[in-house]
Amino acid sequence: MGRHRTDEIEGGYPAYEQPPARRKSSGPGKVLVPLAGAVALAVLLGVAAYVVVNKDTAGCSGEKVSLFVAVAKDIEPAVTEIAGRFVKAEKTVDGRCVEVAVKGTDSDGVAAAMAGTGGASSAPDIWIPDSSLWLSQMPEKSAPKVTGNLAHSPIVLVAPKAAAAKLAESLQPSWTGLMSAANAANPDGLASKVRVVVLDPAKNAAGLGALLAGAGILQQSGDEGSEELLVGVMRQLWDSKVTSPDNLFATLSKAAKRVPIGVTSEQSIWAFNSKNKNAAVALYPAEGTVDLDYPIITTAKDPENVQAAKLFTDELASAASRKTVQQHGFRTLEGQGTVLTAEAGMQTEAPTSLPIPGAAIVTELAQSWKRVGLGTKLLSLLDVSGTMARPADSTGITRMQAISQVSIEGLKLFPDKTEIGTWIFSDNLNGKKVDWKETVPIGPLAQQINGVTRREVIAGQLTQIKAIPTGNTGLNDSLWAAYQKLTKEYEADKINTILLFTDGVGNDDPTGGITNAGILKRLRESYDPAKPVSILVISFNTQGDENRLQMQNIAKATGGDAFFPETVLEIRNIFLQGIARRLCAPNCPSAQ
Repeated sequence: MGRHRTDEIEGGYPAYEQPPARRKSSGPGKVLVPLAGAVALAVLLGVAAYVVVNKDTAGCSGEKVSLFVAVAKDIEPAVTEIAGRFVKAEKTVDGRCVEVAVKGTDSDGVAAAMAGTGGASSAPDIWIPDSSLWLSQMPEKSAPKVTGNLAHSPIVLVAPKAAAAKLAESLQPSWTGLMSAANAANPDGLASKVRVVVLDPAKNAAGLGALLAGAGILQQSGDEGSEELLVGVMRQLWDSKVTSPDNLFATLSKAAKRVPIGVTSEQSIWAFNSKNKNAAVALYPAEGTVDLDYPIITTAKDPENVQAAKLFTDELASAASRKTVQQHGFRTLEGQGTVLTAEAGMQTEAPTSLPIPGAAIVTELAQSWKRVGLGTKLLSLLDVSGTMARPADSTGITRMQAISQVSIEGLKLFPDKTEIGTWIFSDNLNGKKVDWKETVPIGPLAQQINGVTRREVIAGQLTQIKAIPTGNTGLNDSLWAAYQKLTKEYEADKINTILLFTDGVGNDDPTGGITNAGILKRLRESYDPAKPVSILVISFNTQGDENRLQMQNIAKATGGDAFFPETVLEIRNIFLQGIARRLCAPNCPSAQ
C-alpha cells in the first residue's frame, strides 16, 4: 500500500502525451448553440454546448421538432454521425422536420438524476448510457424501459505495448490473476510485481463490471476466503482508481518498477490507439467478461417527441448505424467489430460474454464499494493479562506474540488516512481500579509522532508488548471506557470500530467493576444504529461455551462479530473477515 506509492515515478515505459484537442466542424448542418427549451436539460447535463444537427433544406424550413439525445461520451461521435444522416433524410412528425441535439454525458450523473438522488428532475428524450448496470441500481419504479441496444464493448485488461511482454512473465490475462495482483492483504505476492489501475466503479460501468466479473469468478471457484480476497481487492483498488479512460491511460504510461495493467472497455483502447500509434494492447480475461451494452432508453413525454424518438430509435437499429458504431471501435450485438484487429491491439473474435448479475447483486456490490471509501476510525484494545503469556499453539509462540505479529500484518491493510489508536488492559494499569491505559492516541496512521509516523509507532510497540504474568483481566471496565470514548467522538464519515484482542478467559477483576450482565446491558442501551460503534472481538484460544457466548453477545449487542481462532494460521484471516463484514453489512455481495 503506502510503501508502493513512490515506485510509480521510477523505472520506465514511454510517457503518454495528451493529444491536441480536436476541433469540431463548423460546416453546414452543425451549429454549436443552445436550443430553445433546453434550459432544464442544460442543468441536467452540464453547461457544455450540444452538437445540434439541423440541416435546413427547402423541405425542412419553419418550426421543427427538437429531439434531445444524451449519450455516453465514448459513443457520442458515432451517435452524432448517425444523427447527421437521420436529419439529412428529412424525417418529419406531423409535417415538421426533426432536429437532433446530441450531448455526451456521464452516465452515472444522468442515472442519479432519473432516480431522484441527484441533479435535476428533467430527462432527455433519448438516453444511451454505456451500460444497463446503471439501471440495475435505480429503484424499480424509476427505472426506465429499454427499447434496444446500440452496441457492445467488452470490459478487458490493458497494458502498454512496451510492457506487455514483461507482464506476461508474471500474469496471464484472467480475472483470477488480476484479483490476486490487486489484493491488499498480500502486498509481497503478485502485487509486488504488478500495478493494477481501475476505473472508479462509482462513476464508470467498466469499473463496476470488472468488480462484478471478478466477484463472480471468485464465488464460482468455491475457494475458502474468496469473500476476504474480494474485500482486499476493493481496498487496494480504491487507492488506485481513476475517474476516466484518459486518466487511466495516462496513469498506465507513468514510469514504474511494477508492470502496469488497467481495466477498461475495449473501445476505449481502440480510441486511445487511434491517436497514439497503437501504444496499448488489449488483454482478454480467460474466463470471459462482462460487456458494456449501450441500452437505448426513450424518456420523451411530449407526443411529438415520442414520435420523433421512435423514428430516431429505428434509425439507430438500421444496418447503416450498425456499420457506423463498428467504425468507431464498437462491436455489434452479435460481437462483430470491423476495426478491431491485431494491428490495432485487439483480437477480432469477441470474448466470451458473462451474464450481468441481477439488480440486487449489482446494488450490493456498488454499496460495498462506497463503504470501502469511508474512512476508518479504530480503537484497538489489547489484553495483556497473565493468561496471554500461555502458548498459542504447538509452535510454542505465546498468545501475546501471536496477536502482536498478526496485528502488525493487519496494519498493512489500512491506508495512511485511517485513524487508529491502541489501548492495553489488565487491571490497575493506570491507577487504582483503572484497568486500561492508552498507549497510542487515535489519529491518522500517516501523522507524525515525535518524528515518526503513527503506523511506525504502533508497529514498534507491538513488537515490544509483553503480557503481565500476574495481571488480571479487567475486560468489562476497559471495554466500556473504550465504547464511551468512540461514541462520544463518533465521526459520521467513518466506520467507527473497537477491535478487541483477548484470549477469551473473560472478565476477571478482583476489584469488582462491571459484571458480565452489566456490560451487555450498557452496550445494548447505548448502541445507536444511526451512529453505529461496533465491536469486533478476536478471542484467541477461547475455551468453554460460557466464555464464547459472552464474547458473541458483546459483539452482537453492537452489530459486530466475534471470532475464535485456535491457531496462529487461523488468526491471520481474521482481519479481512472482520473488515469484510464492516464493509458490506448487513448484506454482503455475492454473484450469480
